[in-house]
Amino acid sequence: MKNLIGKTLGNYEIVSELSKKAGRRTVIARDLKTQESVVIKLLLFSDEFEWDDLKLFEREVQTLKNLNHPAIPRYIDSFDSQTEAFFALVQSYIPIPTLEQHLKAGRSFTEIEVKQIARQILEILIYLHEQNPPVIHRDIKPSNILLDFKPDNTIGQVYLIDFGSVKTITSNFEHTVVGTYGYMAPEQFGSQSVPASDLYSLGATLIHCCTGTHPADLPQNNLQIQFKQATNLSIEFTHWLQLMTQPSLDKRLHSARNAIEVLEVPSQLVSTTIKPSGSKIQLTKSEGALDILIPPSGLDTSLIFIALFAVAWNAGIFAWTIGALNIPSPLNIALALFSLPFWGVGVFMVYWVLFCLFAKTRLRLNQYQISLTYELFGAKFHNFWKEAPSQLTIDAVKSEYQLLADAACIKSEVELQWLAGEISDWLAPIDQKLHK
Repeated sequence: MKNLIGKTLGNYEIVSELSKKAGRRTVIARDLKTQESVVIKLLLFSDEFEWDDLKLFEREVQTLKNLNHPAIPRYIDSFDSQTEAFFALVQSYIPIPTLEQHLKAGRSFTEIEVKQIARQILEILIYLHEQNPPVIHRDIKPSNILLDFKPDNTIGQVYLIDFGSVKTITSNFEHTVVGTYGYMAPEQFGSQSVPASDLYSLGATLIHCCTGTHPADLPQNNLQIQFKQATNLSIEFTHWLQLMTQPSLDKRLHSARNAIEVLEVPSQLVSTTIKPSGSKIQLTKSEGALDILIPPSGLDTSLIFIALFAVAWNAGIFAWTIGALNIPSPLNIALALFSLPFWGVGVFMVYWVLFCLFAKTRLRLNQYQISLTYELFGAKFHNFWKEAPSQLTIDAVKSEYQLLADAACIKSEVELQWLAGEISDWLAPIDQKLHK
């Protein structure tokens, strides 16, 4: 099938060709019955034909038959030809450019426009992922998104097309890697796809819109796309895009509905989705301030041991002091006075137990000051530790602030590293302003 223009396939007369790949053609045709324009995807029997291609093609047909969404091209027909050796899928034609065409034409997008695109695609993904069984697109990228502009040049309707890589949750495990490099989630390289894989692809697509650069051409750090330096986005939206494109599924936003909810937070973003598993630290970011609340560390084996030892210690010192004062004499009075330092140790152990059980650690930063306090029963204490094996140190102009792993509910170096990264991200724009 070399020259398709003017050829009739079934009830459709081919008008023009949209794309041509190995073993595949996509054409615009005229429905001879309705005179409407349609899109026909052709899978050809050729030297490049593989049975996996046929499996994906049949899955696309079956999936589209069950979908009914205004932002997804409508299924019209499917047929095959034994004589000319092809399979055909007919869909409604939407005559607007792709996002890729807009980008290649030099169109730039503001943060507001990118958010508008994100919301519309996420609404489509909510529809797909909440099907029974869930439908995963697996190949979201600029060339698979149609974007229309209103007469005033603002963002209009957005469409998601090309379900040639579609997968349902009930589909058997596949050894075929499906997707497009740069937009594929890392798990797709291992032939694993989940709804959050589409979120990664959408996030990478939006990063392309923000930077004008293909995600594969941007630097990476531990598989995380590094795009902040190439944009001038708000802290909140930057962080949201980072959550969308987290390499680890455990740290990525888990659903399209969740992604919209986080995107719609008007003035602040709570970083609860990327912190280490089991962490109880509450972190709230806004452009004006960063607030970190670390709850008490709670009761654990070591604290139980300290508490029991403190009880035994103080009971022993109490017996010693009472015994010495029962028989007044210069020697016994001296022995009672000698117990005072041991009382101090005992009181400190009790204080430490109460601190670990009930004290909250609060770190507040804005562009003018840093405040670190420990709050216990209404009283506030400033940090008095100078050295510790695990700590996060923030150097200010005149002060040094330390968060200790042993002094609050920070259970590991991982949490300290996470906090260090969050604080560094928040301080970066301020540091840039100071050095301009």
